[in-house]
Amino acid sequence: MRIRATVAALSGALALSALAVPAAQADGQGTVSFDKPSLQERFGAPSAKTGFAAQAAPEVSNVTVNAGKALVFGTTTVRTFEVSLTASHPSGILDAYMDLWHGSDVENVDGYLPPNEEVANCTPISETTSNCKLTITASPGLNGDGVGELYANALAGTWHVSAYVWPNVGETYENDFYKTHKVQRLAKLTADAAPEPVNAGQTITVSGKLTRADWETGTYVGLSGQALQLQFRGTDASSYTTVKGVNSTAGGVVKTTTTANVDGHHRFSFAGISSTGQVTATGDYVGVR
Repeated sequence: MRIRATVAALSGALALSALAVPAAQADGQGTVSFDKPSLQERFGAPSAKTGFAAQAAPEVSNVTVNAGKALVFGTTTVRTFEVSLTASHPSGILDAYMDLWHGSDVENVDGYLPPNEEVANCTPISETTSNCKLTITASPGLNGDGVGELYANALAGTWHVSAYVWPNVGETYENDFYKTHKVQRLAKLTADAAPEPVNAGQTITVSGKLTRADWETGTYVGLSGQALQLQFRGTDASSYTTVKGVNSTAGGVVKTTTTANVDGHHRFSFAGISSTGQVTATGDYVGVR
């Protein structure tokens, strides 16, 4: 875990410097890369005073992204979500910073989702503890310099979450690897059961298609080789039960058979994978004679 702390003695009247958004750079292979802001770039140069060096860095907890839920993006929707943390320090909390980044380490960042605000909204819980909130906006596709954009399908999966906290006096907390969070491609799934109506005991075929967002082309493409479940809910039942497992084939095609015994709805369900969100098809009703 990479944690850097800088000694600083600051008053509550300190004017914070604005964060300069790093410019995206493309290497010879066309990969977008970013320079994440350092603690000094975010909060400004530390004070020359060192009389408060004995005060340790803040304690940080409850780092939360999007209320703990995975971030799932289709092909067009721009999303703004909240990030927050709780921090404690004897001198109180002045400011905080959070971002999401993708890459092997902070020197090789190929995805960067910075906060919208230059200063966090820190609400005191006590004299020493505050809850700090920021928002982040992200969009699929490459429409600008790549900052705040999910420009490549390879970015889907696990992202790192950075947490920085600046106390009123003392050492500053910086951790670029505080936790991880899922950023996923949106999946779509259909289901059609036939024939209908059908005689009791007759075999019906349930077919559908599993697709997911392609952030590079702005379209939805078939997702093959995935495990799904065929589920059924009778007209008198309140929930679905799993009938059998089935795999998607080329182009995301899903197809299987089952026996119709009572009236009800048939559907497919996909639990999702690291890069792709979960999805459940709308149930298709079949009446049994």
